Amino acid sequence: MVVGVVWRGQELLVLEGYNVSRAETFYRLLGGGIEFGELAADALAREFREEIGSDLEDVRYLGTLENIYVYEGHPGHELVRVYEGRLTAQSLYERNSWEFQVEDGSSCHAVWKPLDDLAETRLYPDGLLTLIRSA
Repeated sequence: MVVGVVWRGQELLVLEGYNVSRAETFYRLLGGGIEFGELAADALAREFREEIGSDLEDVRYLGTLENIYVYEGHPGHELVRVYEGRLTAQSLYERNSWEFQVEDGSSCHAVWKPLDDLAETRLYPDGLLTLIRSA
């Protein structure tokens, strides 16, 4: 998996989700799966174009996190490549939140969240906040 850190001042662009099995609102960065034969940075660019219609510029690698989790009662294990970049679609910086659809047809909610707020909630994968702060 690959995700992108995108800033608007002190706010991060995140997806807001809800895990029914844990009755928990959570946040994660935009991104998605890496297809066979695809470089992680290319997958990140593709995911941002597909999800929110924006390319990324000034992309740089921050690190890799290992994520072991349970979502909706199902265990998962993934390696998450983390990059930082800027949106080329400047109009997205002017919106506070918006809905978009992902490949499987489900709806997602993107929102700009202050970094301090994310420190007090669930930001996935674990260790992401530490990685971002050390970058």
